Amino acid sequence: MIYDIKLVIDYSYAAASDHVRNILRLLPSDGPNQKVTSRLLTVDPKPDEQRERKDFFGNITTSVAWHSPVDRITFRLRARAERRVPEDEADLSPPLGALDAELAAFCDLGARSPHHFLMPSPRIDADAAMRAFAAEHAGHPTTRAVVQAMGEALHEEMRFDSAATDVNTPPAEAFAARHGVCQDFAQIMIGCLRSLGVPAAYVSGFLRTYPPEGQPRLEGVDAMHAWVAAWCGVAEGWVEYDPTNRQAAGEDYIMVAMGRDYSDVAPVKGAIRTAGGQESHQAVDVIPLE
Repeated sequence: MIYDIKLVIDYSYAAASDHVRNILRLLPSDGPNQKVTSRLLTVDPKPDEQRERKDFFGNITTSVAWHSPVDRITFRLRARAERRVPEDEADLSPPLGALDAELAAFCDLGARSPHHFLMPSPRIDADAAMRAFAAEHAGHPTTRAVVQAMGEALHEEMRFDSAATDVNTPPAEAFAARHGVCQDFAQIMIGCLRSLGVPAAYVSGFLRTYPPEGQPRLEGVDAMHAWVAAWCGVAEGWVEYDPTNRQAAGEDYIMVAMGRDYSDVAPVKGAIRTAGGQESHQAVDVIPLE
């Protein structure tokens, strides 16, 4: 499936900031299941500094900074990407008990090496309750089956609530309350899988949504989203699963960045020097072309 992707993020500040510096992870790139044919990120007002590079995990980052006061900033992305999903083939992943041996024999330490995604990370460290929950759902014949079962169980256990958490809520706290948003679902699942010895990564990107039957599609209502990639052995590789929606991350998903947790892939982060509050607004369109 080929998509045109449009994203607008607006920030406005109560008082003009005399210094702003951001790191953006908004540009999708080629991956095992997707091909990006065009991408353009524009920033208004034009920053005094702007440069693009790849971070340790291979994500495209854009660094921007302003040296003069600004009271608003708008980021606009336009991209075209093709998402290719392999056919649902036989499960070639090893039993959970044999995954350690495959990890030990895996010598690559490149950007997407599973070794980087096995240990606790700055935002994710499974507590006793999460570890116990993971152990309850580990009794399946293959690693891929465990990943799917874990995602399904979390979907049943958790309630989506956009007002329940914020970007800094620890996964253990969201799990204890049994509610949260896609960030919480993904980080809890990652913590549970890592507690079983399964390397798991946090993925950010775009998700195509569907209007109610018989109603027209509205502009700006699609979403930036978060899901999980789990390493299921040498033969199977990385498997993407969305616990928020209880499904494999298929052709409706466009990956932007992959990291250990949200802190590695935040779409916009940085520092400002200002007084008063700020407001932000986001609009996303993921438009299929065929």
